[in-house]
Amino acid sequence: MAKQNNKLRGKIVEVYDTQKEFAEKIGLSEQSVGAKLAGRSEFSQSDIITWSNALGIKAEEVGLYFFGEELSKN
Repeated sequence: MAKQNNKLRGKIVEVYDTQKEFAEKIGLSEQSVGAKLAGRSEFSQSDIITWSNALGIKAEEVGLYFFGEELSKN
């Protein structure tokens, strides 16, 4: 699980500079974002959609960021 979270953390910093700025953008507390990234809280389908949209993650890339694998286009 750490691999995809590192990739996701990197994307957050790339796009928003800080986890705090990202959290504010998506309407969560910085602690909630941190808990999800640390695996202490699960990602809901809604979270994945919201986070992907805010970070500019394409549908076919979602698996790389949230599941550590590429999703098929089929």
